[in-house]
Amino acid sequence: MPAAFPRKTWRLRNLRGVPLGLLASLVVLTAAAWALTLYQTVSMDMPMGIAVRGGLEGMEGMAGMAMAGIAADGWSPAGVATFLTAWTVMMAAMMLPAAAPMIFMFAAAQTRREQHVAVPTWIFVAGYLLIWAAAGLVVYVLVQLGSDFATNLDPPRRSKWAPLALGATLGVAGLYQFTTFKHICLRHCRSPLAFVAQHWRDGRVGALKMGLRHGLYCFGCCWALFAVLVAAGVMSVAWMLLLTLVVFVEKLMQRGQRFEGALGIALIALGIVVSFGAIEMPWMSG
Repeated sequence: MPAAFPRKTWRLRNLRGVPLGLLASLVVLTAAAWALTLYQTVSMDMPMGIAVRGGLEGMEGMAGMAMAGIAADGWSPAGVATFLTAWTVMMAAMMLPAAAPMIFMFAAAQTRREQHVAVPTWIFVAGYLLIWAAAGLVVYVLVQLGSDFATNLDPPRRSKWAPLALGATLGVAGLYQFTTFKHICLRHCRSPLAFVAQHWRDGRVGALKMGLRHGLYCFGCCWALFAVLVAAGVMSVAWMLLLTLVVFVEKLMQRGQRFEGALGIALIALGIVVSFGAIEMPWMSG
């Protein structure tokens, strides 16, 4: 089915069918998410992640593994709420650019069925982000468990364990690039027209279901890449921009399939190098 509708041609038709206000609001939302994420990054007194509880003195700062943005103050409802908010905002900033063609495709299809486009489209977006928020809850649990484990290690053992953990994460992310499940999820993300044709549901509940489904496919594509961000333990603008670009290229570029394989090889090679301590990652350099 997608072959009957050239990707570039349909995108032009898609943009013509989407209200200008919706396009502008999506741009504003993405920009606001980036602004909040950058503000959080520059306003932190210290990198937040799996920091050793009870202070950093003599502990080499980061314990070696965590997605930055989570306070190291233990398990708490406030900690969950704070992390999920920061995580969801960051996911909106990083993932909405790559999800934009699917959002526009949904909006264009909605215009052909009814006059009210904005509300169903935003429900679709909310369903998409809800999947990433749920993923954030899993990340919170894993980070806290990792923090508990790292806290019980003395600095020499932690210094030995940290590169192995990150190297293994990089290797898994690289190997995942070649799995059938990755290819299936990525194929759905690369074909907005086919997704809408196969999974269309009418009404607001239908829009939510479609958003959730697309979020699941997107998560299936990208979870391993974001595991690297979690394992890196830094809230680095450079890391976030790099991953945003990687996801964008992988999903939208015509040579995305070649890039997919090359990225897998690069991640595996980097994982091997990091595991042997041949290079230092940002959180290990100071």
